[in-house]
Amino acid sequence: MSTGPSFAPSEEQQLLISEVRRFSTEQILPGAAERDAAKRFPLRLLREMGEMGLLGMFVPEEYGGAGFDMVSYVMAVEEVSRADASVGVTMSVTNSVCCWPILEFGSDDLKARVLPELASGEELGGFGLTEPGAGSDAGGLRTTAVREGDHWILNGEKAWITNAGEAKYFVVVARTDPDAGNRGLTAFVVPSDVPGFSVGLAEHKLGLRSSLTAPLFFENCRVPAANLLGEEGQGFKIAMATLDHSRLGIAAQAVGIHQRALELARDYAREREQFGRPIADFQAIQFTLADIAVELEAARTLTRCAAAVAEAGSASGDAGRLASEAKLFASEAANRACQRSLQLHGGNGFHEDYEIARLYRDVRVTTIYEGTSEMQRLVIARRLLS
Repeated sequence: MSTGPSFAPSEEQQLLISEVRRFSTEQILPGAAERDAAKRFPLRLLREMGEMGLLGMFVPEEYGGAGFDMVSYVMAVEEVSRADASVGVTMSVTNSVCCWPILEFGSDDLKARVLPELASGEELGGFGLTEPGAGSDAGGLRTTAVREGDHWILNGEKAWITNAGEAKYFVVVARTDPDAGNRGLTAFVVPSDVPGFSVGLAEHKLGLRSSLTAPLFFENCRVPAANLLGEEGQGFKIAMATLDHSRLGIAAQAVGIHQRALELARDYAREREQFGRPIADFQAIQFTLADIAVELEAARTLTRCAAAVAEAGSASGDAGRLASEAKLFASEAANRACQRSLQLHGGNGFHEDYEIARLYRDVRVTTIYEGTSEMQRLVIARRLLS
């Protein structure tokens, strides 16, 4: 269900949306509840998505990617997340926080070695920034990297890493200068098969249960010097730029969940009868549906606007601010939408047999990861005041 045109997709984008929607409706949605209950990672689906070009959406064709623009990317993430937010975040992470920083900051050799595997869906990617003692405070990282000949030796731990256990490549930020603060951080592309790399037990999560999340451990982990991302000391800059970019994917994920919450609320209101008629006939229910729909359109438009500005580039910093605005508004609005939709379902909404219960669990983390809502407000305010 669409509430009307927003951002007038081009003919190419409309074809993309139609194909992703078809695949998501026919292949992703039917097994979402079962995968969630079993905590089963959707590897087969991701392989098929790789063949469709959805795991290397803005990777140029020379590296095996689809070469799409950012607006097309957020449209596709929205459609996938409408069907299953766990699949949506897996897609978003490989694209936004692995492919993008490698494409933006990697050497020609690094791009040629890694991007074709990621873009094809043959391998997945991840992003190692958060640590047990460093979440919002990215400058407080304790994982270290010391140069030793043709390798960097990493020691430390990363926490809450999406795709851990399945991904082959991780963009990892570590401290190379203990006395330089944020300027002492450096980024690397770490393959999961290098000596000293290991993955911990998968986290037992409230939602997104078929998406893998686990800690990473580095014990004298030997990473080839050729896997340096950018230059030594650029790690903080790369991490912040990557988060600006990845927030668009999370905003789109929230929009997709929001869309599905509206569909479920509308359909239930038409079917459920009380006092001898469908509850959709009652004004209170109509007002609830209207509020969900208005916020959905606002979130979708802001997300696509932010993606368009990111695609065009902005020296003024508007791209980063708009990404934070889109992520903040879309995630908060999607949480409200799921709460209202569940409330409209009444007691049935509290039962796992109803899809809205899964959406209610899945949506909660969108206001937390890739920067909490509180951090987004700080980013927005600081850029407005700078």
